[in-house]
Amino acid sequence: MEELDVLVLLDVAGLEDKEKFEKHIKREGFSTVEGENFVYTAKSTTTTFSTKAYILEVFRKGLQKNNFTDANLIFLLNETPYPAYYYDKQTNDFEEAKEEK
Repeated sequence: MEELDVLVLLDVAGLEDKEKFEKHIKREGFSTVEGENFVYTAKSTTTTFSTKAYILEVFRKGLQKNNFTDANLIFLLNETPYPAYYYDKQTNDFEEAKEEK
């Protein structure tokens, strides 16, 4: 299986402890992108489906260990953009953002 390049952009408001959040993200295999705020990169050798699930899980857990106002997440796998997600505080999980018609 070929290696996937992963790029994750997190738009988070009111994050209480960025250092604690990024420590969790780094422990799970993501690196911060130099000079960028809340942009992370990683490599994956699993399927795109497994990689997507892993990204959502890691970032959900990182946010749950913290206080924040709201969060949105976008990621690219091998430069292919995936749908945007928003963090739903009622389900405590990322939900796919549906486009307004």
